[in-house]
Amino acid sequence: MVRVLKGQFPEARIALQYNNPWELLVAVVLSAQATDKKVNEITTSLFRKYPRLADYTRARLSKFRNDIRRIGLYKQKAANILASARIVQARYHGKLPKTMAEMIALPGVGRKSANVILGNAYGIVEGIAVDTHVRRFAMRFSLSESDDPAKIEQDLMHLLPRRDWPGFTYRLIEYGRNICPARKHACAAHPLTRLYPSAARRWYSPR
Repeated sequence: MVRVLKGQFPEARIALQYNNPWELLVAVVLSAQATDKKVNEITTSLFRKYPRLADYTRARLSKFRNDIRRIGLYKQKAANILASARIVQARYHGKLPKTMAEMIALPGVGRKSANVILGNAYGIVEGIAVDTHVRRFAMRFSLSESDDPAKIEQDLMHLLPRRDWPGFTYRLIEYGRNICPARKHACAAHPLTRLYPSAARRWYSPR
């Protein structure tokens, strides 16, 4: 699967747009239950309006909510982003922390988000980011018998060499978007399904 995915999407990478580690965190928090395209539309103007971490620490919650109101769950996301900004400024002197334990302690940052941020901001590989595409294909291709992203991540980490952890996520995302979407369809001839024909009969739609 790794070999096929590398052949299909050799340059696969994160689709979110950002200029520095803090902006990556903002984009990742905004991306929960939202498309990368919508996030990039919002952050284009957001990052111009708030170019520095200090702009977030001084922002009024009501005003910041309005700045991101076009994204789903904007009220909670606004609160999490501004709270994280204050923590990063006060506790880490304005620099994002570089450990999993510190990252997941920030409001709105779970293990999947922390994997994305650490990997792309610092090149630190702690695990595998399990998004809806990765979760779906892990079930369909019998890579994990669990429905829980945390367990799926552990199963994938045992199966894959560490060097392939980051790329596996982004290549599966591209595969799901461009070749094998979540809606039911005939996929027996798809590149990965040819490796594991049973996947054509193992439909799994993430909730």
